[in-house]
Amino acid sequence: MKKTVAFHTLGCKLNFAESSDLSRKFVENGYEIVDFKTVADVYVINTCTVTALAEKKCRTAIRQAGRKNPNAKIAAVGCFAQVNPDEISKIEGVDFVLGTNEKHKLLEYLVGAGSTRPICKSLLQGLVDPAPTADFVAAYSADDRTRTFLKVQDGCDYFCTYCAIPYARGRNRNDTIENTLKLAEKISKTGTKEVVLAGVNTGEFGKSTNETFLQLIQALDNAKGIERFRISSLEPNLISDEIVDFVAKSRAFLPHFHIPLQSGSNKILQLMKRRYSRELFAERVQKIKTAMPHAFVAADVIIGFPGETDEDFEDMYQFIESLPLAFLHVFPYSERPNTPAKDFPGKISPQVKKLRSERLHQLSEKKHAEFCKNHLQNPSKVLWESDNHSGFMYGFTENYIRVRKPFDKNSVNTIQFFFVSLP
Repeated sequence: MKKTVAFHTLGCKLNFAESSDLSRKFVENGYEIVDFKTVADVYVINTCTVTALAEKKCRTAIRQAGRKNPNAKIAAVGCFAQVNPDEISKIEGVDFVLGTNEKHKLLEYLVGAGSTRPICKSLLQGLVDPAPTADFVAAYSADDRTRTFLKVQDGCDYFCTYCAIPYARGRNRNDTIENTLKLAEKISKTGTKEVVLAGVNTGEFGKSTNETFLQLIQALDNAKGIERFRISSLEPNLISDEIVDFVAKSRAFLPHFHIPLQSGSNKILQLMKRRYSRELFAERVQKIKTAMPHAFVAADVIIGFPGETDEDFEDMYQFIESLPLAFLHVFPYSERPNTPAKDFPGKISPQVKKLRSERLHQLSEKKHAEFCKNHLQNPSKVLWESDNHSGFMYGFTENYIRVRKPFDKNSVNTIQFFFVSLP
């Protein structure tokens, strides 16, 4: 019988791309992929360290794997494993603790472990210094017939005061445009119609190869076989007029922008050490909406950052309300060990964070409803997904409106014109 391996992935699109890449290596070495809830010979938990909740979920998943099969090999890999390997290694049953620079070598460690239960810790410098920068390791997800996450960049040089990611993933780096194109062409041969470009700080692509993000998307736009590209996230200070104008006229890049705002207060943005003002953010959003009035623009927002007064929050709320955004990703501030913000004064209570979060969630729902309403009965190209939900299938328009129609297996993984009507 084949050996079995089960994956549980937490966190960002990069993690999902890297888990998928690792799973393919297991299959190539004779393993069968099984559901994480079932009994497996090997469990791989690809961890996240963005919030305390993400770390809690990591610990829970590790313990669940141990209960499911006490004789299994358990590997905790990725960001949480990178920044806090000692904590994870103390959880009963863990065999491997591999950071972001080592997780792609898991099979090598597994083969060499034999019947023993060693702890192969990451080569961690810890939170005093950034994680050592490794070579760029390309990856893409392949679990969805219609959509793939393509890793184009890794690491970050920004060191925002609230964020542990530079310590978990290291410095900014990327592969060459030539190699990225080769990987995109490989993806196209799987029949995938849509590729999402993923990275920690995607717009910084090219710094390590003397290229630019604009050059990357110009090259990918000519890639054969891929019909649609989305950009997962771009820092507002990296969204140039040239990038916006190119997307507006491109063959395959869709009118969909995900832009981290983090705060609508200039005071808080400065405390966070963000590299833009709220005025720049508003100007970039307006540039996008002028070039592409139908574009879907989403923003990340952190609430409850230390020092955020009631007045700061109201100022932020009014600012966000004034913007033509289609959706908000709202995150309560989560204290990260050894980051500068951990020691900032003016900490916000969980109760206040909850109230502020609820208000922004309500604002997001209102904005999303208005955006969808403004596009009702507009003919749009929809990429239909494979899942059958009680007789219906779903898909996304170019500008990221989710629509549905009666399930038709012949429509799966096809792009069709469809008049937008809400589910």
